[in-house]
Amino acid sequence: MAVMFKSGPAAPKDPTKKRPFFYIMRNKAVSGSPQPDGRGITFIYESDGRLQSSAGVVGNITDEEMLNNLGKVDTFRKMVHSIGVSVKKNGEPVTVGFAFQMYGHTDPYVSGTTLYTEISSDGMEYVLNLEDYEWSEDDNCPGQIRFEFPEPGIPANVTVAFYLNDGYDAPEQQEDKEIDITGPAYKAIIEKSLIQLGNTYRVKKAIEKARSGEETTVAFIGGSITQGAGAVPINKECYAYKTFEGFCKLCGKGTDENIKYVKAGVGGTPSQLGLVRYDRDVLGGGKITPDIVVVEFAVNDEGDETKGECYDSLIRKIYNGPGKPAVILEYAVFANDWNLEERLCCVGESYKLPMVSARRSVVDQFYVSESEGAVLTKSQFFYDCFHPTNVGHSIMADGILNMMKKADEMPLGTDIDITDIEAPKGKEFENIMFYGRDDIANCPLVTKLDAGSFTETDTMLQAVERNLDLAGTPEFKDNWMYAGKGDAPVFKATIKCSALMVVYMDSASIEVGTADVYADGEKKISIDPHVVGWTHCNALIAFRGAESKEHEVEIRIPEADQGKRFTVLGFGIVE
Repeated sequence: MAVMFKSGPAAPKDPTKKRPFFYIMRNKAVSGSPQPDGRGITFIYESDGRLQSSAGVVGNITDEEMLNNLGKVDTFRKMVHSIGVSVKKNGEPVTVGFAFQMYGHTDPYVSGTTLYTEISSDGMEYVLNLEDYEWSEDDNCPGQIRFEFPEPGIPANVTVAFYLNDGYDAPEQQEDKEIDITGPAYKAIIEKSLIQLGNTYRVKKAIEKARSGEETTVAFIGGSITQGAGAVPINKECYAYKTFEGFCKLCGKGTDENIKYVKAGVGGTPSQLGLVRYDRDVLGGGKITPDIVVVEFAVNDEGDETKGECYDSLIRKIYNGPGKPAVILEYAVFANDWNLEERLCCVGESYKLPMVSARRSVVDQFYVSESEGAVLTKSQFFYDCFHPTNVGHSIMADGILNMMKKADEMPLGTDIDITDIEAPKGKEFENIMFYGRDDIANCPLVTKLDAGSFTETDTMLQAVERNLDLAGTPEFKDNWMYAGKGDAPVFKATIKCSALMVVYMDSASIEVGTADVYADGEKKISIDPHVVGWTHCNALIAFRGAESKEHEVEIRIPEADQGKRFTVLGFGIVE
């Protein structure tokens, strides 16, 4: 039979010589999050060292000059000639938008260049030549990559490579081996994750309760890793849900039976914010009584002003709170092998709590050969420099489940009352309560309130995927916003307290201004929402260690910022 060929060009061009290159993503799993216009978009942030980390972890780049070149647009363009992009999904191909946005100096999300093209999801590599684009003079740094799908939830694998200009070279790009999750080497790294089994009474009681058919709730609170960042899809491939699934199997129950699931992770937030979120996000304002709470703040707590006391206070608040749940401490890890175990482990040790560490599980084996026990590479564990892949989330879940199975095999023993145990980091904030605009009128500690020109409600809020939802739920949606207009840019409240946190909204927008917090006429703190640099809820301690009495609290907008927005999300009050 004759073979028929489609006709091609009469005189095809010679192939272009392939330039040296390295990957920043390779077969990375993505699935677009729902957007108001019906599309699904995957946002991959590359600022603040993320791009350099991806080049090191995925592309095996070790040259410091090359890594530094990725931090600014001018040096990025000097080194990178073009960008290769491919998207592969099963089934009929769809058109996918690829955007690489540079953040600007003036307005990070507006004034920089965006490289954009549309490609097919057929797995073909498309190359964007940097010379083909008009660049902004205001470009600052590579900011974010977006894959824009026609609808949300389409699973795909994406690859992005940087092809280099003359004078630059890159190491050979190695393919990752398949991970054997049934072998002894994998089991060994899971065993290494257990720091301490601790007192297992409460874990065993929760297991027995679930097995008996009683309603049992397993909850998770933490940062973006607990939110599910890096997991695709974020709702069911995250370590929290995988742990929940494993707990259900351990108890012989299905996930739609008597065992309930609460996921309360919020990206970029430390235990300091977890303290004011716990009652609402985990306890549901008194509607939920957890039996197990997994706490994961080991990579977020650099932002804790108290350097451990907020974490200690949160653990005590949970342990002594409604349901007196089992508390399990999970220590995640960044791609630079860092977490805050050394700071935080003393809390678990003092209260004899189960502790599991992803760092102890995987980091050592990153630096040995397969024959010496290596199970997986950093690029297989990390989605980016901060978050795990689906594989990484599975390893975290397997570590927690390994601990639970060991606890299940232990005798019941007796519970521990930690009330009188000395708090190794401190406990001033253990009994903190959060009050927002929706419930401040019912707060007996707030005797007067005059919001002044803080009359609007901010809707541009940090939103997170709660529980099994794929759509984002706004955090602190009942708030007070000063919209940059009005005659009284001063928020006044009389609050009975000994310590006070102000919860507010961060932003990168130049249209958002600063605020000063006063107590009893004395300036306590200045709040600059641009420090973090993205739409993000945050908390700062206005004062602490004061006499428990009524304090006159004011939030004032400085004259220079009285035409800009500022949002108060609420108050954390310690009576």
